[in-house]
Amino acid sequence: MLDKLEKIEARFEALSEELTDTTLFAQPEKYRETARAHSDLGQIVEEYHHLKAVSEEIRETRILLIEEKDPDLLGMAREELSDLQQQHTGSEKRLKNLLLPKDPNDEKAVILEIRAGTGGAEATLFAQEALRMYSRYAEAKRWKVDLVSATLSGVGGTKESISSIDGKGVYSRLKFESGVHRVQRVPETETQGRVHTSAITVAVLPEVDELEVEIDDNDLRIDTFCSSGPGGQSVNTTYSAIRITHEPTGEVVTCQDEKSWHKNKAKAMKVLRSRLYERARLEQQAEIAESRRAMVGSGDRSEKIRTYNFPQNRVTDHRIGLTTHRLEQVLEGDLDEIIDALATHLESEALKSPNPD
Repeated sequence: MLDKLEKIEARFEALSEELTDTTLFAQPEKYRETARAHSDLGQIVEEYHHLKAVSEEIRETRILLIEEKDPDLLGMAREELSDLQQQHTGSEKRLKNLLLPKDPNDEKAVILEIRAGTGGAEATLFAQEALRMYSRYAEAKRWKVDLVSATLSGVGGTKESISSIDGKGVYSRLKFESGVHRVQRVPETETQGRVHTSAITVAVLPEVDELEVEIDDNDLRIDTFCSSGPGGQSVNTTYSAIRITHEPTGEVVTCQDEKSWHKNKAKAMKVLRSRLYERARLEQQAEIAESRRAMVGSGDRSEKIRTYNFPQNRVTDHRIGLTTHRLEQVLEGDLDEIIDALATHLESEALKSPNPD
């Protein structure tokens, strides 16, 4: 690891030198790439410098323990050595985590798709609550949420919603949320107080640009229609709503959120690109041996990942066996405890792998 860190430090210094070259400002794309690479290595180099400083302090303290005769100073030195050794262990662990291969999608915005599953009307109500939960979480992170489309149910729930969420590190935090989310509670319509189980599916797809996913216009069928709201009421008397069908795959995206046809088309294409990217990613993943699959679940929408139990005020993530009795706070968007635990588990599993890449 030390050899690798020395090379990273040398590379970081070379990039620092490049960034002082004024001629680089005339090449905006190259400047951005250099600055990004410099920033990516900065945290590793900073931690490496800390490790070296702590190592030097340990060396000096050990010399002091050999040469010092004063009992009081020896006692203080032993305490300091113990503290320094803990710092050294922590720094090594952080560096190992920083050196793990990064998910290339981690800094991307996401397309968040939530659909009601089993449970009828109750599932649509929970789908609406889940959308609010993620919106509140995004608000706390100062991310931007843009609702692309939503289909409402007769009881005020949501049959399906598609949102775009943009901000720093969005995918790195939300990528663990794909799968089946189960809710157990007594519905308002239940007269005998029986607990019902319903489910929704959540899909988190990284947003991709046109260069990453090429779509042939000849493969698209585009239909326009008048936007309409619940109960068939007209929202927009012009044909601004759009439905795009990607005929080779059968993927269909509908968007009627904007009054402009062009804006609706742009939003729908953004969703379509993300779906096609995810389809290709999953096809590639299917070819990988089971031992190399994702370490925090497969991200498959059919996989039950979490249960929200209202009678016991309990949220359980089944992938890592985490249970918290903070259901109300979780539904208010306080997801960091769960997401941090999932990220930590992923890192620890990657560190165990002999070939984590």
